[in-house]
Amino acid sequence: MPASTTGKVLVTGANGFIAGWIIKDLLEQGFIVRGTVRSLEKAEGLRKALSAHGDRLEIFVVEDIAESGAFDKAVEGIDAIVHAASPVHVLANDPEELIRPALQGTTSILRSASQPDSTVKRIVVISSLAAIVDISAPTPVTFTEANWNEHDVAEVRDKGAAAAQSAKYRASKALAERAAWDLFREGRDKGTIGWDLVTLCPPWVFGPVLGVQSPNDLHSSVKTWYEIAVKEEGEIPAWSKAYAGFLSAIGSTSGILKSMCRNWVDVRDFAAATRLAITKPEAGGERFVVCTAPFDWGQWVYVARRVLGKSKPEEDIQDFSQIVHDVRFDNKKSREVLGITYHEDMEGTAAFMIQDFKEKGWC
Repeated sequence: MPASTTGKVLVTGANGFIAGWIIKDLLEQGFIVRGTVRSLEKAEGLRKALSAHGDRLEIFVVEDIAESGAFDKAVEGIDAIVHAASPVHVLANDPEELIRPALQGTTSILRSASQPDSTVKRIVVISSLAAIVDISAPTPVTFTEANWNEHDVAEVRDKGAAAAQSAKYRASKALAERAAWDLFREGRDKGTIGWDLVTLCPPWVFGPVLGVQSPNDLHSSVKTWYEIAVKEEGEIPAWSKAYAGFLSAIGSTSGILKSMCRNWVDVRDFAAATRLAITKPEAGGERFVVCTAPFDWGQWVYVARRVLGKSKPEEDIQDFSQIVHDVRFDNKKSREVLGITYHEDMEGTAAFMIQDFKEKGWC
């Protein structure tokens, strides 16, 4: 039961990198968007970036998404919801610093959408490949939507604050998505809800940023990409190393070049996938891997240097044709059901980002 193609969509965490692009895509396709932020100041950059759309973008303040009833007013008159608000930092001692807002923020908005007078027809929850991957699985391995991350949930349950930082983040994503599906199935079986659920699981998301005035304020994956692939000298900041999963003593580009592989998607593709998850009837009740391909950080450095017109870095660049990607994610379902055609050209995505950085005077 999808929302209409010209309805009103609520997008939580509107000032986030991914959410901003989702909002941009929805506005360009004729939707009215209500975006939630923790304060009006948080929305200033987004408002300026999307000012051409005028009052078709509404801003709504929700100070604490984990509070019960936090979204009761925000969901009024809404046809569809995109829940994108969730912590993305990984430097947390207590796992609850990540798990509580992720879990309770998700359940809070679903309960608000379940009120008797709710007009919500579809909810799209932005999850993560972190909710799918099992780092203990023998490799090579290809994960699908049928897989769930039980390993990190167990580690956090058993070790608490002593669990790996990355495990705490991945567990928060798995637990939040599980809770969403549990609430949906309970409401569906009891006949107490008028909406259906879609979850999208992206990897690292790359692309230009909206409404950001300084590289110091870059969001999550783009911050890491900028610091690894574009910055010329100096140490990679500890925050960025941790987010990238490089928890060993990696402190230079040469170390990054030889690091493990990851997976990526262009932000334009992910924004389109989110819109299609709202409008496609057949997407209802489904979970999707939204992922382009694996990558090695050395590839991004090499591609970025080419786009910038600089020589190959002095480090020994790997022969990328010989890289073995031990962990893959199957995107067949998103291509067939949502109809996504992925941007697979890394140089094209890099050029898209670097042009934005140049216009902002960052490189």
